[in-house]
Amino acid sequence: MTASTSRSEIILIAGPTASGKSAAALALAEQLAGTVINADSMQVYRELSMLSARPDAAETAAVPHRLYGTVPANEAYSVGRWLDDAGAAIAEARDAGRMPILVGGTGLYFKTLLEGLSPVPDIPAEVRAFWRGQANVLSPEDLHQELMARDPVMAARLQPRDPQRVVRALEVIDATDVSLAEWQGREGTPIVARASARKLVVAPEREPLYAVIDARFDRMIEAGAVAEVEALMALGLDPGLPAMRALGVRELSAYLAGRMTREEAAIKAKTESRRYAKRQMTWLKRFMTDWGWFPDSETAVAAASRATP
Repeated sequence: MTASTSRSEIILIAGPTASGKSAAALALAEQLAGTVINADSMQVYRELSMLSARPDAAETAAVPHRLYGTVPANEAYSVGRWLDDAGAAIAEARDAGRMPILVGGTGLYFKTLLEGLSPVPDIPAEVRAFWRGQANVLSPEDLHQELMARDPVMAARLQPRDPQRVVRALEVIDATDVSLAEWQGREGTPIVARASARKLVVAPEREPLYAVIDARFDRMIEAGAVAEVEALMALGLDPGLPAMRALGVRELSAYLAGRMTREEAAIKAKTESRRYAKRQMTWLKRFMTDWGWFPDSETAVAAASRATP
């Protein structure tokens, strides 16, 4: 990323799922000749149009959108890849004289954008394959015990109920002989300088947000989310892939397999979506204390518009 891009003005919009942040991004992009750039880890996947609430055809026709539906579900898209792709999309927008507007619910994406990514080296494919294989045969508790023996610092930070991060820590210590904790402590290079960014969080009150989450899932079902999951399951993908953990996939696949009724699947998916929103809010409150917080998209858009020179 060039220095000029780091100095350029940019808008970042975060918020929990169904908060209205995408509507805010679209409105600002129309006002400010902006390009909307995805910062959501599930909206990148090509096969997850409805369940990830990806912008529809009318929205993508109104203003340029980047990094939506660009990755096949059989790939494990990483924060490092997103950082490279986002940097290129920001540069493209600036070169076209457009305002980059990044929007999404993946807090880690924004954190790495502003702070840089810890310089963990690439993990050899055979090491990654070994530990992912171990995750299929060992219990989460046994994996965590293995990490405790090899890297007690990371083991103390992680819980057995988070096997994905435990496996990642095992991969790193195995491949580099250096704890992931030490790698994470090394300073990265930011893509965007904090002073150059207008940082907005759209954070509705809990009960209204939960009502919107429930209603949106009902609309997803009506729009064909079951068929979307059926097509995804037909690919025969590894259930450990990120796309297979998207909200609603597990529940609707259980319905398709006859393990749940459609109503039970919808109730469970809504519950998991509300829990996910709660976790997102916890992240936002911890790491985005210096961002501007707004109760809805309209207030956020008005505030950002007033700040425009």
